[in-house]
Amino acid sequence: MIEALKDDELVRRVGGKFRLASMIQRRWGQLMDGARPLVDRAGRTDLEIVIEEVRQGLLTFDSEPDARSAAPAETL
Repeated sequence: MIEALKDDELVRRVGGKFRLASMIQRRWGQLMDGARPLVDRAGRTDLEIVIEEVRQGLLTFDSEPDARSAAPAETL
């Protein structure tokens, strides 16, 4: 499954390596927070599920940060 990340076509389809990494990071966090997978789990890890969702084109990249990351940082 991780071999899918080496596919240049996948990188081009999502708009580059940085965008792909961002998509994976965001979606992985969602799954870890309890979101339901968009593909059958079939004994796969959360990372493998995210990669399969990206490979199947089930995710889109939103360049706007989510509400959690838009919150102001605490000052010390």
